[in-house]
Amino acid sequence: MFEGQPKGLWALALANTGERFGYYTMLAVFTLFLQANFGFDEKMTSTIFSVFLGMVYFLPLIGGILADKFGYHKMVTIGIFIMFAGYVLLSLPLGKDSVALIAMAGALLAISLGTGLFKGNLQVMVGDLYNEPKYAQKRDSGFQLFYMAINIGAMFAPTAAISLMDYAQNTLGVSEADSYHYAFAVACASLIFSIAVYYAGMFTFRHVIGGKKKDDAKDSAKEVAVADELTPAETKERIVCLCLVMAVVVFFWMAFHQNGLTLTFFARDYTATSSSGIESMMFNVWNLVAAIFIVFGGFSLFQSKTGKGKGIGFGLIAAAAAFLYWQYTQLPESISISAPIFQQFNACFVVMLTPVSIAFFGWLAKLGKEPKAPVKIGLGMLVAAAAYVLMIVGCLGLPAPAYNADGSNMHMADVTPNLLVGTYLVLTFAELLLSPIGISFVSKVAPPKYKGMMMGAWFVSTALGNTLVAIPGFLWGMDLTIVWGTLMVICIVAALFIFSIIKKLNKVS
Repeated sequence: MFEGQPKGLWALALANTGERFGYYTMLAVFTLFLQANFGFDEKMTSTIFSVFLGMVYFLPLIGGILADKFGYHKMVTIGIFIMFAGYVLLSLPLGKDSVALIAMAGALLAISLGTGLFKGNLQVMVGDLYNEPKYAQKRDSGFQLFYMAINIGAMFAPTAAISLMDYAQNTLGVSEADSYHYAFAVACASLIFSIAVYYAGMFTFRHVIGGKKKDDAKDSAKEVAVADELTPAETKERIVCLCLVMAVVVFFWMAFHQNGLTLTFFARDYTATSSSGIESMMFNVWNLVAAIFIVFGGFSLFQSKTGKGKGIGFGLIAAAAAFLYWQYTQLPESISISAPIFQQFNACFVVMLTPVSIAFFGWLAKLGKEPKAPVKIGLGMLVAAAAYVLMIVGCLGLPAPAYNADGSNMHMADVTPNLLVGTYLVLTFAELLLSPIGISFVSKVAPPKYKGMMMGAWFVSTALGNTLVAIPGFLWGMDLTIVWGTLMVICIVAALFIFSIIKKLNKVS
């Protein structure tokens, strides 16, 4: 799984891991902060959340266009510093008045702009690592590993946010509304780590940083030569196919990013607030890490060709199993569950299931039956629909959301947390079929002279989806089957569309 990958992959992945850790720490509690600090209702919170996510994923288009002209490295570096300024501003406890609102708006704008310069261009650089023939067949697996690495940061984010907020409230005596700023400050430290890793590892990916330097002349010449091989008709066909795929991706992200909105509302209003026994173990992120070690150890045990490799795999499994048993013996009678903690499961499942996905599709490839990227994307939409079928079934008989006399959200039920965890698991299967594969598809199919712009366009589709995230938020207050049923139908229709044009898409992939 890890063999045969270009060295630059690991430095770029780790740099992105740091940035994503900070971003998801902030995102884990952002909607709850808007309500606790400013008193916004679900509709206003949904609007701010979706507009912010839309900007985060729209601005990579601008970042990509600038990078095509000035170089990826320059845009990535500028982006990190702009993001840092935004997180610093967001971490300041400025209260609830108009000054605080203006500061928050400025912070969100800076974070969006910085991410736009950083995120897409870093992934273009990853894609360019695989332009060498010896790495060409590793492109999909490389992006899956890259995606797995950045989710390691996301996996720890909810725990970091909740722990810092608890520390601020219980040890420092800070109010709940102000404690959110401690969680936001984590992002500042994570960006310092990110830029340090990026520069320390630059020697492994210097040949793909782009720009107009003389050292890049040879690589630029190769790229121009490849571009010249495409006729205007072929270039147009590729761009049209990419746009069609991106149109479908819009609706996936609309459904997927409910993890920060309606699914978090459901965790707050309908999910049990405590857990006990073995079930409670999954809310400790270190237990999830141990489970990941067991999965990786299993792959090493059964796939390694050397005794040393098999021994390492067995050792990982034994150590992780012993740790989990010890944790079980130390369990309290029950633990409290905070709504943001559920967001750790998606990232955990990405890390845990990536080797399974790579192994499965590698096996299909050896049999000559691996589906092409567009087919995987269509299947991803169907799996996302299945996630909301699970939510519909789990919510049958539950009342619609209601409010207390003071306007606060009423806790309506104590549904087992396994419903949300299961939903996140299914959504992760969908994500692994769609997101890293889609990014790989763009990096492969995009005409060379438009790489930055097309990768930016991929994020624009994500931005549009994130803007539409607000729609289920506006439906909150109706019967829950309407909320989840809307998302299910949208995913099914998008899947049917992509399968209706699959021949056209497979032709260029």
